Amino acid sequence: HLQTNKVKYIAPFIDTIQSVDSEKLLLEINKEAAKNNRIIKVLLQVKIAEEETKYGLEIAEAKEIFSNYLEHKYPNIEILGLMGMATFTDNKNQVKSEFLVLKSLFDELSTFRKLETLSMGMSDDFALAIECGSTSVRIGSAIFGVRNY
Repeated sequence: HLQTNKVKYIAPFIDTIQSVDSEKLLLEINKEAAKNNRIIKVLLQVKIAEEETKYGLEIAEAKEIFSNYLEHKYPNIEILGLMGMATFTDNKNQVKSEFLVLKSLFDELSTFRKLETLSMGMSDDFALAIECGSTSVRIGSAIFGVRNY
């Protein structure tokens, strides 16, 4: 989760932000990108999980933001795709259902402007995510091991 007050520190350097979970954050990214004479690529993070701890846009919000994007409301932003995290559960049917909701939204938005990245799936569920259409997975724990806090 990226806080809006941190955007000014990263805007001059980053290429892509994969966790845009509010229009407020998107507007801040657009503002800071403009200050730095840049276009910043983003993924809209959509809340597909049933967990309260997960961040993200509701589907209607994501559609509205994408519509605004198509109307050039965010001139210093390029929306590359969507990102979502499924519920942390052993219930593969639930996880698959959540992934398919995001894939459906991805396909719908791509009819207006082609999106290239569908980021879903983590170390425990990446194979299922790929089966459901993911083009990008986050598998840090599988590579580096579980974090110790």
